[in-house]
Amino acid sequence: MKHGDSGYGVGGWTGRGGNIQRRYQLTGSGAGHRELVTNTDCRGEQEHEPLDLSDFTAETTMLARCHWRGIHLLGALIFGTIAVGCSDDQFIADFDDNDRGALLAIRSVEIVSEARILSYEIPVEVRSAVDLKRIVYRTVDARGELTEASALLAVPVSISDGVTLVSYQHGTIVKKDGAPSIEGTENAEALVAVAFATDGYLAVMPDYLGLGLSPGLHPFVHAPSLGTAVVDALRAARHFASREGIDLEDRIFLLGYSEGGYATAAAQQLIEREHADEFRLAGSAPMAAPWDLSGSMVDLFKSDDPYSSPHFLPYTLLAYNDVYGLEDDLSRVFVNPYDEILPPLFDGTYTGGEIDNNLPDVPSAILAPEFVGAFDAATPFPWRDRLVENDLLGWSPTTRTRIYHCVNDDLIPVENAETAIASFRQRGVPESVVDLSTGDFGSHGACAPVFILLGKFWIDDIRSGAFAKERPSVNELRRLNWRPVPTGR
Repeated sequence: MKHGDSGYGVGGWTGRGGNIQRRYQLTGSGAGHRELVTNTDCRGEQEHEPLDLSDFTAETTMLARCHWRGIHLLGALIFGTIAVGCSDDQFIADFDDNDRGALLAIRSVEIVSEARILSYEIPVEVRSAVDLKRIVYRTVDARGELTEASALLAVPVSISDGVTLVSYQHGTIVKKDGAPSIEGTENAEALVAVAFATDGYLAVMPDYLGLGLSPGLHPFVHAPSLGTAVVDALRAARHFASREGIDLEDRIFLLGYSEGGYATAAAQQLIEREHADEFRLAGSAPMAAPWDLSGSMVDLFKSDDPYSSPHFLPYTLLAYNDVYGLEDDLSRVFVNPYDEILPPLFDGTYTGGEIDNNLPDVPSAILAPEFVGAFDAATPFPWRDRLVENDLLGWSPTTRTRIYHCVNDDLIPVENAETAIASFRQRGVPESVVDLSTGDFGSHGACAPVFILLGKFWIDDIRSGAFAKERPSVNELRRLNWRPVPTGR
């Protein structure tokens, strides 16, 4: 691969597979009963025959929409049954509930044993095996319309009292089925959720809109839709806990890395502004986040310097065009042939590394000169204006927040965090509320395991109300053979 390696370095476990059958028993007026049988594996691939719903009566009580691997299967449940080959694949009886955060479906992904967790040598207390589940929940899309999204839920098997809800937001993913709820522990970042769950947390990892089982293009670094995806995943996780008899304490925590750091800050801002009475947010740890999209990130992408993940630039532009409808003619944004080849490359079937192999090392080389010039002009420019709207600056966090950023981050410069801190200080936010933790631990990917574990330790201390006396040193964390945020996904 020309650019980042997509390997995760956490072992070669692949323990899922084997075909199963999903059998749907359908009853309609005058039809007696019919069955639709689909061949499915536990990762969600299936082939199916279309359903004829013409003879279903008005007594249909609910609709189940399943997006396994992006395939839409509409099943009508009419006083019938659903028998499922995966033992813990359940559809929840609130399909007509249009409330955001409604829990629509649960599917077992895998059980991670205590022995296996210990084998990863992640420095956390292993108190329980972890049950990884895929959930589907109601949320809204980037335009505010009701839709569905998926998330990974990490459930402690043997801990049900005094459990704390935490949401971890993952880094950049382009390929739909590279999402945590699809890959389970084959996605190394899912081990962050495992590390929390084995220690008595209920950990949710939203796939985000456009990834996992959610249709369409992922609205990359779009603050409003990332915020709602996280908030509604938290609601769905609470519904799950109530359904399963898990005693959740009232505090919640947020953390995330890279785009996940940005999503963490977006969710924090949304909770503080609109949902403070619903969520008692006790701590937020945004890491390696592109806070300053219209400044630091634009300067980076306009430069003539090589960049190891050049797909970040077209991902942002195509996502914003999808959300805001900024330009009908992409030849005004990208030079040929990129105006033609980029949209198909972002159809959800390619990894970021595969897209990078079709791009020059210098991201600005794909941009039309007139487009670049418009960013520097004093006149209004809609693309720049939309980026300014999505900067996570100019607000006053009230939650205890620790921002983490490596000083030599090669993908998201530390100036993003420094600009954010300066913005908060300018608005009177003290260091006791928001502080910045930096370090020289290498590249964007190399910093991830150090900061993610430091973030967990920080959350653990807030949760317990005391500082742990014994913790691994930073040098010990740097020696871990674990890279939870690989590039090129």
